[in-house]
Amino acid sequence: MAEGRDREEAAEGGRGGGMGRLVTAELRELWTMAAPITALNCLVYLRAMVSVVCLGRLGPLELAGGALSIGFTNITGYSVLFGLASGLEPLCSQAYGSRNWELISLSLQRTILLLLLAAVPIAVLWVNLGPILVALGQDPAITAAAATYCLHSLPDLLTNALLQPLRVFLRSQGIARPMAACSAAAVLLHIPLNFLLVFVLRLGVPGVALAAVVTNLNMALFLLGYLRVSRACELSWRGWSRASLRGLSPVLRLALPSCIGVCLEWWWYEIMTVLAGYLPDPTSAVAATAVLIQTTSLMYTVPMALAACVSTRVGSELGAGRPKRAKMAALVALGCAVVIGVIHVAWTTLFREQWARLFTVDASVLRLAAAALPLVGLCELGNCPQTTGCGVLRGTARPATGARINLLSFYLVGAPVAVGLAFQLRIGFGGLWYGLLTAQAVCVVLVLAVVLLRTDWEVEALRAKKLTNLDVTVMSEDAKALIICDSDDEAVRGI
Repeated sequence: MAEGRDREEAAEGGRGGGMGRLVTAELRELWTMAAPITALNCLVYLRAMVSVVCLGRLGPLELAGGALSIGFTNITGYSVLFGLASGLEPLCSQAYGSRNWELISLSLQRTILLLLLAAVPIAVLWVNLGPILVALGQDPAITAAAATYCLHSLPDLLTNALLQPLRVFLRSQGIARPMAACSAAAVLLHIPLNFLLVFVLRLGVPGVALAAVVTNLNMALFLLGYLRVSRACELSWRGWSRASLRGLSPVLRLALPSCIGVCLEWWWYEIMTVLAGYLPDPTSAVAATAVLIQTTSLMYTVPMALAACVSTRVGSELGAGRPKRAKMAALVALGCAVVIGVIHVAWTTLFREQWARLFTVDASVLRLAAAALPLVGLCELGNCPQTTGCGVLRGTARPATGARINLLSFYLVGAPVAVGLAFQLRIGFGGLWYGLLTAQAVCVVLVLAVVLLRTDWEVEALRAKKLTNLDVTVMSEDAKALIICDSDDEAVRGI
């Protein structure tokens, strides 16, 4: 069946002008979804950037403490919730392609329940941030500011347990523009909210944290309001069901490797904040790291949107039994990612000093941040196709492959290089970012090798049918062997 569809598509492509028109059609399909998702990511980034700017205006100590807290909450909380929610991507996108509405609805409910359960131990860690950082040898003054920020961010765990799965649920159905509009409304309120809480009411660091909490809550409420009024998900949302309390284990088999893959990458950036605290002049080093991480977060908005959209496109096409279209979607997205990476190298090199001044006026922080910005741009040259490639792996329900690559690249290669350069060879702050550059280079090579050289798209289409509980058509013994031998198919066998 899949081969017949692909032959029809190839014939249509030939009649319509060949491969060029197929690529153009895929670009249009991809960016129709990626453009509003990029806008959404930029809005979410703007919210975080406003928070960091407010911390910077309060002073270097507040900026360093807020950055340390943001790093800790990302490591222990937001990365975990985001990663677990990413496990919903192959389920929803492939089920949408096969029109399995019941699976989409139950998967959303099971993922929300999973995130709520995960939020409990995360909250315990957040409450004890102060003693943890002191035990790690962090500066007591910076730790006090960080603990205050973290404590006031606790309600955000509940909001994200709903917001993160809801975004995946909507994106898998191509509902992107309403998400961007709801986020825009929330961020517009975020700016005056920060001004009110931080500078008018003089709440300081707690005010910055509370403003971020309220803004995320507004995003979730606006989205729910839209869905209630528009009835955009009448087919895919079947109402709350007790059936969602069963079958959580199979969803967990996809969510856990997705979570590990995301966390391994996110944690590296935040661990750099902690390592910066051990350098000479830790206040300036940590503050400069905050500026650079906010910069990488901005640059990450486009490849993250591409990864999310290509995951949806690949999953949907595989679920519909169109492996050649899935492969085309992957190749087009990777090509776009390379172009975006080149753009990032250019602007971080040309405007490094002007950009750093947006965050702080402290001379020592400016010097460190501006010197490292070109390195950050080079990192993104690898990060853009690597992130997009990981989206392809999620769309094919192979998140464990991405997790293994991230473990090897960031922790078995990048971490030793960073620590060795920064502390043993005494290169200092720049050594940390050379370590990241090494990790990104290894990571992009491995991801592209898997996606371009070791992916059998026909077999992935057959796996998608099994994942979405459709009847599998007759296949060759070789294809069956490939499916059974695929280590990532553990999740499929459990569904």
